[in-house]
Amino acid sequence: MRSYRTVGLLILTLCGALLLTACPTQTNIGKINRDPDRYVNKEVGIAGNVTDSYGVALVGGAYKVDDGTGSIWVVSRGGGVPSRGARVGVKGHVLNGFSFGGRNFGTVIEETEHRTKGR
Repeated sequence: MRSYRTVGLLILTLCGALLLTACPTQTNIGKINRDPDRYVNKEVGIAGNVTDSYGVALVGGAYKVDDGTGSIWVVSRGGGVPSRGARVGVKGHVLNGFSFGGRNFGTVIEETEHRTKGR
């Protein structure tokens, strides 16, 4: 009976460790903007309000997120983009020198996932 409890505890501990290591830590945008080379090609998580948004049907779009420490453009390559005023959480990779739709954006986050809270 005790060995079942030990095995169960071990499995729970391993699952918890895997879940925690798979999630990117939330980073504030000010840190990314101050030292973008530190974050290039790394997965980050940010949260903030959408201040600008451009979408292209079936292609994706870009939206600007502000968290109070700074703002950064987020590029979506297929999903919809949230509207202005929406509160979002974004997970993605930081890229430098990005162009989309004829515009140059500098440092951006290419999203792998976003969640919208609404207005």
